[in-house]
Amino acid sequence: MCVVVLCGCLFGQRFELVINFIRFIFYFHGLYSASDDVVELNPSNFNREVIQSDSLWLVEFYAPWCGHCKNLAPEWKKAATALKGIVKVGAVDADQHNSLGGQYGVRGFPSIKIFGANKHKPEDYQGGRSSQAIVDAALNALRSLVKDRLGGKTGGTDYGKQSGGGAGNKKDVVELTDDNFDRTVLDSDYVWMVEFFAPWCGHCKNLEPEWTAAATEVKEQTKGKVKLGAVDATVHQGLASRYGIRGFPTIKVFRKGEEPEDYQGGRTRSDIVARAMGLYSDNSPPPELQEILNEDVLKKTCEDYQLCIISVLPHILDTGASGRNSYLEVMRMMADKYKKKTWGWLWTEAGAQMDLESSLGIGGFGYPAMAAINARKMKFALLRGSFSETGIHEFLRELSVGRGSTATVGGGALPKINTVEPWDGKDGVVSIENSVRVHRCLSLLFSNTPFLAFPQLPMEDDIDLSDVDLDDLEKDEL
Repeated sequence: MCVVVLCGCLFGQRFELVINFIRFIFYFHGLYSASDDVVELNPSNFNREVIQSDSLWLVEFYAPWCGHCKNLAPEWKKAATALKGIVKVGAVDADQHNSLGGQYGVRGFPSIKIFGANKHKPEDYQGGRSSQAIVDAALNALRSLVKDRLGGKTGGTDYGKQSGGGAGNKKDVVELTDDNFDRTVLDSDYVWMVEFFAPWCGHCKNLEPEWTAAATEVKEQTKGKVKLGAVDATVHQGLASRYGIRGFPTIKVFRKGEEPEDYQGGRTRSDIVARAMGLYSDNSPPPELQEILNEDVLKKTCEDYQLCIISVLPHILDTGASGRNSYLEVMRMMADKYKKKTWGWLWTEAGAQMDLESSLGIGGFGYPAMAAINARKMKFALLRGSFSETGIHEFLRELSVGRGSTATVGGGALPKINTVEPWDGKDGVVSIENSVRVHRCLSLLFSNTPFLAFPQLPMEDDIDLSDVDLDDLEKDEL
């Protein structure tokens, strides 16, 4: 149907636009289809299929752009077919459903987790990526699960089956009233999902066990950052009137300083939890902006994330503390704007990590500079525009859709990193001793140059660049 409608637009200048749109759809399509034995999982069905299940599950969290994920896909499909009817095999597009990936601490792709006896604490799969290795690991996990059950260990979830109403702790649903609503909800830094109900309402009675079970799970998964509450609108009519409640149940989302919004999702626990996890992701803090103090900081950040965004800021003597803080604030703003991306954020001072600067072609000038590194491909892209909110946003937006010119990291590997002291947050100080040392070093470079005297710069030669092709640059995608 979609293709038929699009074809109606294939005339004149619209032809190219529609073709590009179709390419875009296929480019971002997941790695698995309904014809595979791999179950496609998402926030709407994950709780029902995995968490509520008595089966053992192997779940891959992947991203469509990830080369390792593409290589794994045929092996994952073969394993799923071999294990059909024995062990469930699923896959989550964690690039599209990043809240689900974040829920289970996914920071790199592909990540494989084994959901066994305790579905809320899956185990990381550490084996090989061949279908045989995957099948062997699944059967070993299955034997362990059966052995535990024979020994009387049920593991399982803390909640009842959804079809049976879903168990939960009623205390996790906060009772809200005319007296405590403003203080508890509106003045809170947390996100609230609030149900307005009537005790006589049949739909409300059906929702109650789902709401209770969701409240318990959301409390656990968000560490209390998203809360579920309930208002008896027949008793607290002032609240019902204030928010225009005309039917039951009505669910509204409250975020501090914003107008409440109507919840439009389903009324099962999994639907409610999925929406709550989305809210949690939207309101989660941005990733930490770290100074590159040693090799571990760079290695862990660049290997754990899809991209690591690195800024080389001017020396503290050039900007002072206020200037540096202004650059860091721009980076924090960008980290917050792109916090749903699996990106790490780093910075260093000009001259502190010369091998890093050299490997990225920064070359000791043009500070502040910014580069985005894909450590899996050992490719990087440089910010060509201004180091500002607008300039960096344009740079990162191009990266997020797979565009932009890239080059190979110098040496084909992450460079050696010096261990340095962290910035103390203060202005830099030039000591006389350090100044003399600098002059002495410069003097030693020139045998005929007296101490504390600078050499004459050589005369510039005229060089003909007419035979040099400056546009022969390889382009690739991060």
